[in-house]
Amino acid sequence: MRTNKFGIRIAASALAMAVSYGAHAVTDEDIINDHNTPEDIVSYGMGTQGQRYSTLEDLNTSNIQYLQPAWAFSFGGEKQRGQESQPLIKDGVMYVTASYSRIYAIDARTGEEIWQYDARLPDGIMPCCDVVNRGAAIYGDKVIFGTLDAKLVALNKDTGKPMWIKKVADYQAGYAITAAPIVVKGKVITGVSGGEFGIVGKVEAYDANTGDLVWTRPTVEGHMGYVYKDGKKVENGISGGKAGVTWPGEMWKNGGAATWLGGTYDADTDSLFFGTGNPAPWNSHLRPGDNLFSSSRLAIDPDDGSIKWHFQTTPNDGWDYDGVNELISFDYEENGETVKAAATADRNGFFYVLNRENGDFIRGFPFVDKITWAEGLDPETGRPIFADGGRPGNPADLDGDKGETVLAQPAFLGGKNWMPMAFSQDTGLFYVPSNEWSMDIWNEPVSYKKGAAFLGAGFTIKPANDEYIGVLRAMDPKTGEEVWRYENPAPLWGGVMTTAGNLVFTGTPEGYLKAFDAKTGEELYRFNTGSGVVGTPVTWTMDGEQYVSVSSGWGGAVPLWGGEVAKVVKNFNQGGTVWTFKLPSDRVASN
Repeated sequence: MRTNKFGIRIAASALAMAVSYGAHAVTDEDIINDHNTPEDIVSYGMGTQGQRYSTLEDLNTSNIQYLQPAWAFSFGGEKQRGQESQPLIKDGVMYVTASYSRIYAIDARTGEEIWQYDARLPDGIMPCCDVVNRGAAIYGDKVIFGTLDAKLVALNKDTGKPMWIKKVADYQAGYAITAAPIVVKGKVITGVSGGEFGIVGKVEAYDANTGDLVWTRPTVEGHMGYVYKDGKKVENGISGGKAGVTWPGEMWKNGGAATWLGGTYDADTDSLFFGTGNPAPWNSHLRPGDNLFSSSRLAIDPDDGSIKWHFQTTPNDGWDYDGVNELISFDYEENGETVKAAATADRNGFFYVLNRENGDFIRGFPFVDKITWAEGLDPETGRPIFADGGRPGNPADLDGDKGETVLAQPAFLGGKNWMPMAFSQDTGLFYVPSNEWSMDIWNEPVSYKKGAAFLGAGFTIKPANDEYIGVLRAMDPKTGEEVWRYENPAPLWGGVMTTAGNLVFTGTPEGYLKAFDAKTGEELYRFNTGSGVVGTPVTWTMDGEQYVSVSSGWGGAVPLWGGEVAKVVKNFNQGGTVWTFKLPSDRVASN
């Protein structure tokens, strides 16, 4: 193993192997058809719509017990925390990111490292919620990922050599990138993290070949969007039309609404779907109004960044109920017609079904056991009906440093946080990783200072039950029915995948990769990886056999922000390994 001037570790024996692997460039068509090509995974979400559904059925409920480890690859070193990545696979090579903005190319057959790239991070990075990275994108001859100092890095996918590096935002103001970018029509689309620091959220598009900025769209009302033509910046309209409509005074200038989870793309409507985080600061009494476009879902034109429609899940958010959770496109039949829908499970505890063509509210319902901050949703608009006494108090009312404390459920880490859910085209169900917890929350005075926390709130999180916190739920989006549930002692913090083999996969902080019957919820398989699983599993086929991979390595926001919940997980071991399993060809059976 040797390290070159770019900080890339390259296995000499793997260089020739990499050349042979790199015969096929990834095209726009490859990305759009990713959900139909089980021999590779070239998009975050196993398809741009983010359904995380595989058509593979060789591995199924009849033979899942024969799934066996094929290899395990260590990310190495002392940087073993918060492995939230989803692997990509192309031409027999796995591309997987790791904590502290690292990325690896691995021989998917043997687990041998081909190359490694470590971003050179400055000392002053300010990630709010651990040093995670959730994945990469592939396009042409490049693999592209974001870094904790708010850069996009494009590497040659065969050698790991940098092709271009672009600064997306100022890390010293609190910006970072933790999400996987997506590629649409040759453009790399990224969001940004940093809502706890009073940044201004945005979505940006870069030319995948050159790294040139194509357009930028702020996600706080009042900020100007731009397109770039022939290297020149051209105004493309103020987000929301004008400043200060739903914000008081100048607060929109540091309004938060970070797009920290990235987005999905629906080719049917030619729309990017991005969620936005909390408004800044958390103290909602400082910013009366709806505070657009925070805690919302946005449909964005991929050609120029224009906002097509928005849907706000928590207006004037006072609980840190970020609206970033993925919006997944799906179709269903009703009254003999196909409904082009999209669904999201929000941190605020409600599950929403929207018309993805125009953003209209179709239906919404709780997916957690208890919600205290709202009595329900308006059946026509989906707007929350706020509960009396459910909002933390205004410090100004008590002439002190702290407002009235309230007990709120879900806690600010959400009924569902970042961990992606999955949709089965066979059962028509969404499989939602969720948590049952509450919080004491209060407001405090605060003022903005660049690079400093901009909260104006305090909190303590606690479990809602003695026996369990995490709940994997199968939810029917047409009825709101919880079809089945699996309860887990520790919080669930990893993503979910489902397959045509009637299987649902996810991981637990206790270290297990687990598989369940998609129809009944019966646990069919478990394997302990040695550290908490907070990554997202994937499956693909290679050389006539079906494989499953998942990153293992405990971390993320729970041990950092979890209050009393952190005590539940304080003895869990950190780690840094990607595990790969396969079903031997002689174990393939009918389901």
